[in-house]
Amino acid sequence: MRHTHNNLCILLLILIFFISEPLFAQKEEISGFHKDTISGDIKVGLVLSGGGAKGLAHIGALKILEKAGVRIDYIGGTSMGAIVGSLYASGYTATELDSIFRRVDFDKLIQDDLPRNAKTFYEREDAEKYALTLPFDNFKIGLPQGLSKGQNFYNEFSRLSAHVSDIRDFDKLPIPFFCMSTNIETGEQVLLDKGYLPEAVSASGALPSIFSPIELNGVLMTDGGVTNNYPVKEIKDRGAEIVIGIDVQDSLMPKSELNSVTNIMLQVSNFRTINAMKSKIKETDIYIKPSITDFSLISFDQADKIIKNGEKAAEENYEKLKAIAQRQTPSKPTLQVPKSSDTLKISGVSISGNQRYTRSYIKGKLKLKKPKTTTYKKLYEGINNLSATANFDRVSHLLKDNTKGKELMLNVKESKNTMLLRFALHYNDLYKSAALVNFTKKSLLFNNDVLSFDVGLGDNIRYNFNYYIDKGYYWSIGLKNSLNQFNKNVTYELVRDDFILPDIQVNQINLDFLDFKTQFYLETLLHQTFSLGIGAEYRRFRLISETIGGVDEDELPRTVFDNSDYWSTLAYLRFDSYNNKYFPSSGFYFDGTTNYYLLDNNINSEGSNFVIAKADFGQAFKITNRLSSSIELSAGARFGEKNLKSLNFFVGGFGAKTLHQNVPFYGYDFLNIIGDSYVKTSATLNYEILKKNHLNLTVYYSYV
Repeated sequence: MRHTHNNLCILLLILIFFISEPLFAQKEEISGFHKDTISGDIKVGLVLSGGGAKGLAHIGALKILEKAGVRIDYIGGTSMGAIVGSLYASGYTATELDSIFRRVDFDKLIQDDLPRNAKTFYEREDAEKYALTLPFDNFKIGLPQGLSKGQNFYNEFSRLSAHVSDIRDFDKLPIPFFCMSTNIETGEQVLLDKGYLPEAVSASGALPSIFSPIELNGVLMTDGGVTNNYPVKEIKDRGAEIVIGIDVQDSLMPKSELNSVTNIMLQVSNFRTINAMKSKIKETDIYIKPSITDFSLISFDQADKIIKNGEKAAEENYEKLKAIAQRQTPSKPTLQVPKSSDTLKISGVSISGNQRYTRSYIKGKLKLKKPKTTTYKKLYEGINNLSATANFDRVSHLLKDNTKGKELMLNVKESKNTMLLRFALHYNDLYKSAALVNFTKKSLLFNNDVLSFDVGLGDNIRYNFNYYIDKGYYWSIGLKNSLNQFNKNVTYELVRDDFILPDIQVNQINLDFLDFKTQFYLETLLHQTFSLGIGAEYRRFRLISETIGGVDEDELPRTVFDNSDYWSTLAYLRFDSYNNKYFPSSGFYFDGTTNYYLLDNNINSEGSNFVIAKADFGQAFKITNRLSSSIELSAGARFGEKNLKSLNFFVGGFGAKTLHQNVPFYGYDFLNIIGDSYVKTSATLNYEILKKNHLNLTVYYSYV
């Protein structure tokens, strides 16, 4: 019996061994590591893939990692994974990242939608008038490197990472970090773990065709997802014993979805990354794959769903994550990211990279004189001013602490494109249809000059020539020449009394209008906001009609109301902070111009000097997110000369380029009301039905 009992004990021990071995192995599989290879504290590496808006799922997954208590020792990311990962590595919590990314206007970041007040007056006109801009260097039409230079993203990321701006070795961040980019010349991957964090992350996320390539240390770089969208090997080389990977890359689409050029090109570009992932998944201990099939690279408006899907996918691995956390030494309490003051004192400015553009030009665009106490908002407005000139491919900046405040270290990369072509189509009832073409040449005679020539090709040919030497804070120099002409039928009695015409049975006559101007002017900034200009003007003005009888001095059968030359001095003051020229919801507008006429050869002139003054005011304010209101006031008068009826103000019409004498007024046709002075006021309610779709209700009143 004893022998039998011993045999039973041995059998029981063997059975327990074979049963416990699978159980233990199952436990080790859940924890994600092998007992015989790892002992003690476990080093965990986190891999975050690229994927555009789908990368917001990283934030949801990070929340669950924090909930499970996992200590992250290394972070490696690509593109959107680099953006989220770098901010997390610099000290932000997942909850803080959630709040940050929900506040961000991604449309502005992606499109480089620079605020309107960042542009000069002539830059605004070009941007608002033309639909297409193309490089034209060496008189050859080219294509831009990308839809956006990424300036808004760079500014925002610099602000968010300001607390680690002095760190040049990313291993010294609160969590060691690296990101992947691609050498666009060789096609090789580039690992970025040193340098200035905003520049490295910008290079990792420079999505081809969307963002222009980034040049760092002489290497032209594009999005890291081109060569390595999931850097699992690199994270292991850093010393990670356990790898947690969050993958938001696309899967291959079925045949039913391959119904467009976009989807087919996306499918082709995904072949390499999906094949590479077959081996990379095996190297990942805990692989988290959020459901992102319903979202695209730009689905930032669905942030709630994407973040929630990231949480859900990580939650499915919660027990494995918790098992890892139990094998780690608890992490030290995370140091809170300091809340930096919105105000800062700029004690000095250093500028590098500029060759064609002078320091005074750059500092003038920044609207910054040192030392100065300013805000981050105003500083970034100044940097946007530089970017809006299109003279620079990139404006990099760094704020460095010193005993007197902060030194602004500015590095600019000047654009090689100095010639541009712009195109648009135009129609209104005054000028009729026209194709608008603009030719722009920068650095023609001087480093900081620009020549711009607009021409309207259509029923009424017109042009505008502008040459401008921009000297920043100093007095800038400009030369303008323009021609405007059109024909318009007007009511006969409208001009009969003013020009003492015979009382004949004619309902309408055709007026031939021509206005040719040449201006030379000096311009400067007043209190860094108002544009103040003074100058001289030559004007050739013609107003004739061939409808009614009469013979002019050239014995041509037409009636001449004016065909004269005028010489005057001019002064103007302008301010424009409207956020949108056509549908403003905030801001203030003022444009006042005065011409003092010294000489003319009009036969009706009494020979005395006279003045024509005109001013426009406007203010807009937001009532709700979609509803806004604006109030406008316009006034003009001619002083000193009463016989020059041809220089009266013409009130009426809409949608036309406002010449000095033409005043738009809804409800009346062009040139329908004439007078030597006028006052006009209007109130508008503007409702944005859909994005960039507006419904306006306007009330006008005028006294002429």
